[in-house]
Amino acid sequence: MIDLYTWGTPNGRKISVMLEETGLKYQAFPINISKDEQFAPDFLKINPNNKIPAIVDHEPPAAYGTEPVSVFESGAILIYLAEKSGKFLPTDAKARMQALQWLMWQMGGFGPMLGQLHHFSRFAKEKVPYAIDRFATETARLYKVLDGHLAKNEYLAGKELSIADFATLPWAARWEWHGIDWATNPNAKRWYDALMARSGVQRGFEVP
Repeated sequence: MIDLYTWGTPNGRKISVMLEETGLKYQAFPINISKDEQFAPDFLKINPNNKIPAIVDHEPPAAYGTEPVSVFESGAILIYLAEKSGKFLPTDAKARMQALQWLMWQMGGFGPMLGQLHHFSRFAKEKVPYAIDRFATETARLYKVLDGHLAKNEYLAGKELSIADFATLPWAARWEWHGIDWATNPNAKRWYDALMARSGVQRGFEVP
């Protein structure tokens, strides 16, 4: 059994989608970040960075020993779950690297930049035009990078669905917050619709 500590954010949904798609047994524990529950001492023992998501695997692979294993950072969790389940991380070396580089692209750009746009355009008490314009421009650019890649590939790792797709999708699911016109990003829209139609993805989006 895997304990998932999460909340209804893009980063949290990455992991619930992955768990639903792999079929690994898990139970979800909501961490209400609007109430600062991520700073509770018990959660600090699981994630020293005080952020969701995090997992505790009570039945880790043999290579990890017999004690429960805690993993934090959504990208690391996705890799861990892919290796544990044998799913959604290609075994072919080139395809595997393709999946990992697009996972890093999401972790380093299509996530942090979109998150900054969310903050300055929706949640900041003071609206700073420079900040909004800066992150809106970068967000639009990143969508174009995504669309251009998907013009030549079915999924981010090529022909095979992978953890890179599950990492990127929950951020793209807030496309309306980003002011994105799908008509100018048709390849990303095709990819988005295909993934959102999956029953595992839909179940994952309902957690917590």
